[in-house]
Amino acid sequence: MSASAYARNRPSRVLLAHGSGGRATAELIRELFLPRFANEHLSPLADAAVLPRVLGDHHPAGPVSRDDPPGHSSGGRLVLTTDAFVVSPLFFPGGDIGKLAVFGTVNDLAVSGAIPLYLTAAFILEEGLDLADLERVAASMAAAAEEVGVAVVAGDTKVVEKGACDGLFVTTTGVGRLHPRAGLGPSAVRPGDRLVLSGRVGDHGVAVLSCRPGLAFETTVRSDCASVAPLARALLDRLGPAVRWMRDPTRGGVATVAYELGGEAGLPVLLDEREVPVSPEVAAACDLLGLDPLYLANEGKLLAVVAPDSAEEAVRVLVESGASAAAVVGEVLPPGPGPLGRPGAYLRTGYGGTRPLEPLEGDQLPRIC
Repeated sequence: MSASAYARNRPSRVLLAHGSGGRATAELIRELFLPRFANEHLSPLADAAVLPRVLGDHHPAGPVSRDDPPGHSSGGRLVLTTDAFVVSPLFFPGGDIGKLAVFGTVNDLAVSGAIPLYLTAAFILEEGLDLADLERVAASMAAAAEEVGVAVVAGDTKVVEKGACDGLFVTTTGVGRLHPRAGLGPSAVRPGDRLVLSGRVGDHGVAVLSCRPGLAFETTVRSDCASVAPLARALLDRLGPAVRWMRDPTRGGVATVAYELGGEAGLPVLLDEREVPVSPEVAAACDLLGLDPLYLANEGKLLAVVAPDSAEEAVRVLVESGASAAAVVGEVLPPGPGPLGRPGAYLRTGYGGTRPLEPLEGDQLPRIC
């Protein structure tokens, strides 16, 4: 859709669908924000921006000096990401908004090929928020940061009137240093490459949904909220350039990420439904509620594209690093005139048929992260 067509057809107000991570989110970013902020670092619309090796004249304020953090060699490129967290409820099975904020930001750095180093955190607090809940969130953030070895080095706090926000919103920014063997990006993806997933999908979406007022149901599912930094680093340490691309399938799930990969790489991407790991509990919840686990959010998984002769080793590396349900779940196809030759994403179903995968329409689960 062109910018002029989007301007003619877009809604006059923000919708919940604009925060889904699906088609509406992509249109909002590409047609409203990107034309106003476009630059070489933002335009790829990756999870994080890889900045110049030496900022110097690239910096709008002039030359900037940088001292390397202790224990890290000089010359590595900085990687920067930012994220906001509005999950409801604040506490859910397996996690809370604080843990989610740390791991979510660290994961965006990790799948961009970075070794996470520092975080900043900004808190929007609603008047009347229980201070015991805020203390619990802060303690959870501190424990998560210690677990992944990052420091929270700056922050901000604002308080708004009762009713102006839903208890607590958190915004984080993460800084990392690019792994010396990372060469990730859609331009590195080739026909024949394999898609490797680090574990079962849908746990986070079902866990949060299970404690929503009006929708609550009994389940043993817990959020997969965790750092994928050890997994991403192990893949890069062992496989280096054989790792072509990585992403953490959060909003919009694996299906939307596969669709984005196909579009960015200009190649057809085929997922095999029979190979995507889904727990029986998540499958049952999806059957009950009419949801597709491929579109549910995940907060502790990564999807990687690797060279075909490295796929089985990638699975072994992930399993050795703690991802017990890792699996090869698809492949990148060559372009061509046939029904599976156009750029995009496709699903080989459990019945043996094939159908296109589209980005998430609407919003299955608002306020999921």
